[in-house]
Amino acid sequence: MTVATPAAADDDNAKTPATATDDGVPGPEQDPFIWLEEARSEEALAWVRKENERTNAALTTDPRFEKLKADALAILDSEDRVPFVGFSKFGLVNFWQDKDNPKGLLRRTTRESYKTDNPEWETILDIDALAKAEGREWVYKGSSCLPPDGRMCMIALSDGGKDATELREFNMETGEFVEGGFALPESQGGASWIDEDTLLVGRDFGDGTVTESLYPFTARIWQRGTAIEDAQEIYRGDPKDVSAGAYLLRDAASTVHARMAYRGLSFHERAYYVWKDDAWLQLDMPKKANPYGIVDGQILFSTDVDWTVGEQTFPADALIAADLEEWKADPNGAAKTLVWAPAERQTKRGGAITANSLYVGLLDNVRGQVMKFDYADGAWTSSKVDLPDNATVSIGASSNETDEIMFTVTDFLTPTTLYYSDGGTPEVLKTSPSRFDASGMEIEQFEAPSADGTQIPYFIVKPKGMQLGANTPTLLTGYGGFQVSRLPGYLGSAGKLWVENGGAYVLANLRGGGEFGPEWHQSAIRENKQRTWDDFIAVADDLQKRDLTAAENLGIQGGSQGGLLVGTAFTQRPDLFGAAIVAIPLFDMLRYHEIGRGASWIGEYGDPRIPEQRAWIEGYSPYQKLVEGKDFPSPFFWASTADDRTHPAHARKGAARMKELGQPYYYYEDMTGGHSGGVDNEQRATLSALQYVYLMQRLMGDAPEQ
Repeated sequence: MTVATPAAADDDNAKTPATATDDGVPGPEQDPFIWLEEARSEEALAWVRKENERTNAALTTDPRFEKLKADALAILDSEDRVPFVGFSKFGLVNFWQDKDNPKGLLRRTTRESYKTDNPEWETILDIDALAKAEGREWVYKGSSCLPPDGRMCMIALSDGGKDATELREFNMETGEFVEGGFALPESQGGASWIDEDTLLVGRDFGDGTVTESLYPFTARIWQRGTAIEDAQEIYRGDPKDVSAGAYLLRDAASTVHARMAYRGLSFHERAYYVWKDDAWLQLDMPKKANPYGIVDGQILFSTDVDWTVGEQTFPADALIAADLEEWKADPNGAAKTLVWAPAERQTKRGGAITANSLYVGLLDNVRGQVMKFDYADGAWTSSKVDLPDNATVSIGASSNETDEIMFTVTDFLTPTTLYYSDGGTPEVLKTSPSRFDASGMEIEQFEAPSADGTQIPYFIVKPKGMQLGANTPTLLTGYGGFQVSRLPGYLGSAGKLWVENGGAYVLANLRGGGEFGPEWHQSAIRENKQRTWDDFIAVADDLQKRDLTAAENLGIQGGSQGGLLVGTAFTQRPDLFGAAIVAIPLFDMLRYHEIGRGASWIGEYGDPRIPEQRAWIEGYSPYQKLVEGKDFPSPFFWASTADDRTHPAHARKGAARMKELGQPYYYYEDMTGGHSGGVDNEQRATLSALQYVYLMQRLMGDAPEQ
């Protein structure tokens, strides 16, 4: 059987590549594919169906496809998965999807039952039954419950996986939606409880109440039995903000200590306010700092930049505390003390507050640990939680009523283990089974010099029997944006579908991410964003210099910001790669602020409407770099119709431009599912199989004979 050929151009559809207008924002005259930005227009969806048919014909007919899909689905639907939970007064709550419940069950069990090998579950809400009864493609998106008992909740439901949700009042005690209760139509934003008859709501209220990024910037107090249109507005940001809203500052016992508000000045910057003396008082703190929580009568703050208070400067990434009562009396004058500051190559990663302690996850040279903090007798004490070293360690769940807390521990080859503690030494509670044969595999960590000399660490998971010079089929992935850390985690389906079949797996820790703290991120944003792309290219080059693989055997994969990463890599250095999976990407960076919620990311990339900033972006925007005279590595673009975050237009336009150039490519669009793709396990397995078949065809050669 021969390797399937990706879709190529129709000769009569060639056009001149688009160019930017004077203000840097291409319009219809410069960009022939702007019509693909209409997510659900008949013309665009007809194009999508045609592309899906071509991709399915090329990839699903490969004899490896069905086995890969079956292997992926078996992992996703496995009954022996660890059912991760959250603590509530109504038991331990879990959301579960499997072959019998593709849209999922919200369910609960007792603490005692959960500790057994086969917990007994009680269904709270059956999403499949609800979707069938209402004829909607409901996707469960979480809930917000009234503390301290959590009896009344606002359930968030997305139609098809969009970020925008409907909110409905639900009684956890009766397991039913409240007839005539609070209900809000589809919108971005949320609602939190003030008391049983009052909500604090931030939504699209019409009449210009959303920002340029399409997020709410006003907040209202809504009383039961009244119309939302009549709800009192208590806070208003600015239409030019990314978002703005209000919330209640509560401690672990659910006591309300202040009414707070914020303005999202950019994706990474906020101004915070507290309601004091019948007015909103702005907190005197850096734009890249935020309130962190309340513990032991202390209010905590986190900062991503150096913060000078009087004669003391707290370093970036520090935790800072003030006496809560002193802060309430004088929010800007309360004395502040240092709780924790990072050592070299350390950074915070997540936290939780139990009834009596603060727990903070840390990364130390991309290895995880958790620290426990307590305040007593006027001083902070800390201790390292006794968990395995040299692994990725995360806080899984915590109770604000007790000292109960759960942790997860994993690495590339070790299934996730769930630990439980009631304040003492953690004990193993549950362990995920192995999903692939890891015998003979090994993990190594290397560093690659980037264009400016910075050493960029990366991990390689080697398949059994891998030898230097063997040109092993290798998949390289990364992210490098928004201070998000990509860490070693159990490979699961990637281990089964790729590494077990002889492929190597590489994870790069790029600048722009959060692996080494906020400065690691801030060194590669806006005018310096090219550093992220340089880092990724450096790792690809290093893999080949070490003779671990060769260009024709090296594939790259990334989603969202990672899709932009892959797009920049294969357009800047197409000679380095044999395959490129561009998933749910940003791609047209000269129009990204016009598409979906792109304007919210100007703080990361810059604003293409400003000439100086357009110059940064124009230097790398992948869509505009698809030009004649270069041979690209037959990229595979995929997206989701319902993605209202990055929007499918980016991937669509990339594929359309490849077709215009007469170059081979693949395109696939999941017609339901949001920013992460499929909404159920069947769809997720299909997406996985399509991608790994593509990689095998490109990097491992011909499909075997049937």
